[in-house]
Amino acid sequence: MASGPDGVGAVDPVRAALKGCCPRCGKGRLYRNLLEFTDRCPACGLDIAGFNVGDGPAAFLIFLLGFLVVGLAMWLEFGVHPPWWVHALLWPPILVVLTVWGLRVGKAILLALEFRNEAAEGRLSDKSDR
Repeated sequence: MASGPDGVGAVDPVRAALKGCCPRCGKGRLYRNLLEFTDRCPACGLDIAGFNVGDGPAAFLIFLLGFLVVGLAMWLEFGVHPPWWVHALLWPPILVVLTVWGLRVGKAILLALEFRNEAAEGRLSDKSDR
């Protein structure tokens, strides 16, 4: 277990992202609902609303899932030659599930990395300058 910025033990960022838990204590829930962060960790009080993950996960997922789903759709089309409605029924739900899961994990890992690295807006110097 790594040490967080305030001396409290921090959870591994990948583990915290996959579990959807607080990056500081590993116990509190990170999400209020499907894709919205909670304001504070109910277990340790970490101010989650103060973190800004931006649109990084969404932009990354557009390229990754687009490449994956188009490739799989082409493989299915050229290999099996299903009717058009198979594609219409198969790919939208798969894409929605992968997108929601990917956004949850992507947003959570960026938040956990911001916490671990003490990231802040408008700071041009590293930690050693403080």
